[in-house]
Amino acid sequence: MKVVLFCGGQGMRLRDYSDKIPKPMVPIGYRPILWHVMKYYAAYGYRDFILCLGYKADAIKRYFVEYDEFLSNDFVLRGSDPKPQLLHQDIHEWNITFVDTGYSSSIGERLRRVRKHLEGEEMFLANYSDNLTDFPLPRLVDRMRAEPELIAGFLAVKPPHSFHVVRMDDGERVVDIQETRNADLWINGGYFCLRQEIFDYLHKDEELVVEPFQRLVREGRLLGQRYEGFWQNMDTFKDRTLLNAMHERGEGPWEIWRVDK
Repeated sequence: MKVVLFCGGQGMRLRDYSDKIPKPMVPIGYRPILWHVMKYYAAYGYRDFILCLGYKADAIKRYFVEYDEFLSNDFVLRGSDPKPQLLHQDIHEWNITFVDTGYSSSIGERLRRVRKHLEGEEMFLANYSDNLTDFPLPRLVDRMRAEPELIAGFLAVKPPHSFHVVRMDDGERVVDIQETRNADLWINGGYFCLRQEIFDYLHKDEELVVEPFQRLVREGRLLGQRYEGFWQNMDTFKDRTLLNAMHERGEGPWEIWRVDK
């Protein structure tokens, strides 16, 4: 099963980085968030990736062309042998297809433009490339396989941020302010499982989760897989700081591939 990764966004709220690199290349530790997302899928055996490129595509291409396995793996130097011996490897089993899908294309249009690379795939996975989770992925895949009437499914999560709810009197004087979370609010977590039939619902230049998903909603063919475990997006510098701190402490829940977990 192939994995489509949408990598063309500019990440406007991460301005300190997005002027130089595309959002999926913003680092967590010394690897970009895109790498962390790909490692997550690879840990479940999904190693055939299609990267939908756009803004600063050259940065993503260069990263993988010049990829250095020694930066994130243990290795041994033996005497005068000039070539280190890797104890682990990351991407040697990965198949990565790089596709220019337009500078400012919508997510839906990026998906349409890689359709030919998905021929023969009954189902495929997709991701925004800017969020991390420890969700057990087979739960979504197995659910989609068990219910063939479903055309698309996505991970539904609770927002990671709380809100300050304010009550005021008639004179606009604050009488109460409390931090709270909306227990009934679920959002799209950006982890998708899609059947080939999604292209029958997806028209030119449409946004994937707007018009096509609304058509599926009307037919009862869209799944929202609830998950209350770890999920965190990276929309702001604060989000990036949080994820980086977790990674540096060795406490990144999404790092399911780590041998010490």
